[in-house]
Amino acid sequence: MATDLGDRLVRWTKAGLIDEETAARIRQFEGEHAGAGRLRWPMLVALAFGAIMVATGILLFVSAHWDILSPHRRFTLVLMLVAIFHVVGATMAERFPAMSSTLHALGTVALGAGIFLAGQIFNLDEHWPGGIMLWALGPAVGMAMLGQAPQVALLAILAPAWLASEWFVATERAAFDGSRILASGVLLLALAYFTVPTRNTIDVRRRSLFWIGGVSLLPAAAFTALVASEVSRTPGTPHVTGTLRSLGWATAVALPTMLALLLRGKDAWPNLLAAAWVAALCNLRAVGGDAFLYAWWAIGATSLVAWGVRDAGRERINMGAAIFAATVIAFYFSEVMDKLGRSASLVGLGLLFLAGGWALERIRRRLISSVRGST
Repeated sequence: MATDLGDRLVRWTKAGLIDEETAARIRQFEGEHAGAGRLRWPMLVALAFGAIMVATGILLFVSAHWDILSPHRRFTLVLMLVAIFHVVGATMAERFPAMSSTLHALGTVALGAGIFLAGQIFNLDEHWPGGIMLWALGPAVGMAMLGQAPQVALLAILAPAWLASEWFVATERAAFDGSRILASGVLLLALAYFTVPTRNTIDVRRRSLFWIGGVSLLPAAAFTALVASEVSRTPGTPHVTGTLRSLGWATAVALPTMLALLLRGKDAWPNLLAAAWVAALCNLRAVGGDAFLYAWWAIGATSLVAWGVRDAGRERINMGAAIFAATVIAFYFSEVMDKLGRSASLVGLGLLFLAGGWALERIRRRLISSVRGST
């Protein structure tokens, strides 16, 4: 009931059973007084590290005896691990739900090992992204049957990994064009995860998506900036065909946008603007040069901060400030530092860190204070 409370309150409000004020009071009460039914951080850390240690120990044991095991014994061992984790997890569902979720997650991870082991034994590595697709079906079924946050998190990682691997294979010879589309899709998906509404809800599934987006957004932005700054291809490198290009852009833009619409509803219009921003980014340098590219990143970071102020999302303000700071530093290194002498460039860099960091932090704190005052 605790996991699904947020979704149930939304359904009850839409059905007219309760009003918005009552739903907000219920969320606040559950958030403040559900201590007995909520795991504190030491227990969460213990479960996470326990799962990692168990998985690592199993891998070490299997790898130490791998050469002396016959193929059918290897396959049987992996199948037994998948079955044991899920069966034990099912038996503990009532007594210890958190442990049950952890064991089911280990079973889903072991499923991936079983799939790729079967491909190795039976020489089924002709199209390796198919193995990731089959692995992604595991958490999809687990999410449908169990509705647990680890299954949602695994699906949120494996499904994009499958699409990315399919795109990588399809555009392996045209990596210049393919990388731009891949980077755009990864960045938009990370942004869709990162902007999942998590306020006034105790749904850990949404929070797991939020954390995945928060961890992956900066690397995705760096990858996108790298491929968007390239203006020339290796001579002889083929182009991505028109049909494949259209399919790639449609997938890279449509899937994150549809996910944002599913999670945010009518409040997903900033995600549509973000999709247009990313599409323009990939063609901006060829039109306006490096200066326009840095200015475009500054506009994007500022827009993310404004988005956070609008939705009272402090994490978006912090992320936007970090991207803005990285943009200014990159601009200084690439456009300013090489035009100055060694001593002058170092002095300028120091002043940039001191004055710019102070000003940016002051603005960030002021925005965070305004957000706290409005909530």
